[in-house]
Amino acid sequence: RRFIDMEIGQISPVYLHDLLTFQKILKQRNHFLKMNQGKAMPDDVMYEVYNEQYIHAATQIIRKRFQFMDLLQEWAEPIHAGISQGKETLVIKYRTVAGIEKEHNSSEIEDFLHKKLIEAKPREFDRGVTLVGPHRDDLQFLVNGYDVQTYGSQGQQRTTALSLKLAEIELIKQETNETPILLLDDVLSELDDYRQSHLLNTIQGEVQTFVTTTSVDGIHHETMEHAQLFHVKQGAIEES
Repeated sequence: RRFIDMEIGQISPVYLHDLLTFQKILKQRNHFLKMNQGKAMPDDVMYEVYNEQYIHAATQIIRKRFQFMDLLQEWAEPIHAGISQGKETLVIKYRTVAGIEKEHNSSEIEDFLHKKLIEAKPREFDRGVTLVGPHRDDLQFLVNGYDVQTYGSQGQQRTTALSLKLAEIELIKQETNETPILLLDDVLSELDDYRQSHLLNTIQGEVQTFVTTTSVDGIHHETMEHAQLFHVKQGAIEES
């Protein structure tokens, strides 16, 4: 969830405003539930008031997340296929606890949320916390149909992370007309020679990149010729 919010926030100030609004209402709703926790007759009138505000704010967040995931998928899938030599297919899924799908419109999302909140009402008053909403949603990354976070190798997990980063760069360029700086901290060690070379060739000349690595073995000479190298030893930085 934090990943989604950070990335959308980089390209959409409106989303950040909506997110702050949602978080404020969520905090107020949680406070209300906590104050009524365990009561035999909680305040149903205020419960509906908070629900109405909460559902509207949550719907804005969910819709924008689905829209962003579609754009991210569009860029990340071919990037991932390129890094993996076409052997892997990346699918990104946004999973909502309310069972909402990207095909649902705002009205349908609000209906889903209202239904799930009513179902969760006894548990929410018992626990004093909101159990349904975008703060409970999550992302799933599938590589060839398998959850990469659970079943993927370190190389597959790293490739997925890199594909997402490169896709984010393209999205930011597309939405803001600005090219961000890319930081890659010791990512090459978990990639085979082909994936290393493909990654570096992809970003070469496209985006200013800082890469840290313990060894330059396996990096093509042509790539090294266009790079500025620094060596860090005992806290001192020297240009190679």
